[in-house]
Amino acid sequence: MAAGAVLWRPGSTEDTEIAVVHRPRYGDWSLPKGKLDPGETIPQAAAREVTEETGVNCVLSRHLRRICYEVPHGRDGRASKSVDYFAARALPGEFVANEEVDELRWVPAARAHEWLTYADDHHVVDSFLSLPTTMSTVLLVRHAEAGKRTEFHGDDNLRPLSEAGWRQRNQLHSLLSLFGPERVHSAPRLRCEQTVDSVAGSLRTNIESEPALSEEAYRADPEAGRRRLLRIAAEPGTAVVCSQGGVIPDLVGSLARSDGLPLGEVNSRKASVWVLSFLTTTHSGDGHSDDGSRPAPLLAAADYFPAPTPENA
Repeated sequence: MAAGAVLWRPGSTEDTEIAVVHRPRYGDWSLPKGKLDPGETIPQAAAREVTEETGVNCVLSRHLRRICYEVPHGRDGRASKSVDYFAARALPGEFVANEEVDELRWVPAARAHEWLTYADDHHVVDSFLSLPTTMSTVLLVRHAEAGKRTEFHGDDNLRPLSEAGWRQRNQLHSLLSLFGPERVHSAPRLRCEQTVDSVAGSLRTNIESEPALSEEAYRADPEAGRRRLLRIAAEPGTAVVCSQGGVIPDLVGSLARSDGLPLGEVNSRKASVWVLSFLTTTHSGDGHSDDGSRPAPLLAAADYFPAPTPENA
């Protein structure tokens, strides 16, 4: 298993530029990518490989696609290799030649096909070009493990994370940080707030309480919960939103159906994350509005990541 990214930055004109790298070992031009290290998740590997090969740190956003192909294995065998690619916004930094990559070129995204050696990389770039880079991101998190409700004898709103939940919370912090969160929201449940409090702490910001995204409130008025999430998506900056298992599947599924995004079954395991990408430009869809008077953000992509443990990488 491997992971990589279409690393992009705003161009000197209106064109987006993407990074293509030359690998002297193979004599090719490709997108930055590499194998997963033991214990890594796919997003972690993608971000690390970008930095190692280009010297540039990045902020991940939507998953673009998975490429599968065969590679030599052993003396005479073949093995299947898969590479997951993300869109990744470049942060300030300078390329330094290294053992794997001796040259980096920033090229207009629309002309990347002229540089890339492999057809699979062309398909990845096509996926990148299919949506704009100006989309907003909401990281919708289900709270981590908190033990059994029947074994907690206090107010269920105050049920804390279990020992396993705290471990998941720490793993989630590493995963969510890759996507550059700037705001943190949570249903008013202690277990939800504890799941994302370290993210808020690293940002030196408060967790904004979201009563409409608790199970009881959402069950009573799901439309209010949908409107609230869309308002969060319409605000500047990537947002982390922590909610519950009785909310997330219906919330994501209903938004996807309304906006014509085929998802199939919507999973929501504890400590899992949905990376939701929204178009925030004006559109004429009639599915919903964020405040009843203006078009709401449009859900354009949705990527699911199970609890970030090595076995789910």
